[in-house]
Amino acid sequence: QVQLVESGGGLVQAGGSLRLSCAASGSFYVIKTMGWYRQAPGKQRELVATVTSGGTTNYADSVKGRFTISRDNAKTTVDLQMNSLKPEDTATYYCNADVGLYGPSRTYAYWGQGTQVTVSS
Repeated sequence: QVQLVESGGGLVQAGGSLRLSCAASGSFYVIKTMGWYRQAPGKQRELVATVTSGGTTNYADSVKGRFTISRDNAKTTVDLQMNSLKPEDTATYYCNADVGLYGPSRTYAYWGQGTQVTVSS
């Protein structure tokens, strides 16, 4: 019912920048919070940043001041601008959306397929 398609990953040197994008499509009533999570090999998936439909943002301490999350006016696309990248940012990045399929009350979590970000030292 809902698909999340990510783009923008790749290989970059330390100190460089990348921009990730995620577009939601399908049939739904509303998308509430959208965000980005990441998972490095051998580690648990962790929150990177989220943004609510009202524009409130939340960042992991490790990315504050370096990453910026934004959402389009239609609220179906979320971007993650990543600056001053570090080798420890290397991970698979996953888009997440909290979706109300039939109304605003009950929501379901959807995930993208993931996009690889590799930062070389």
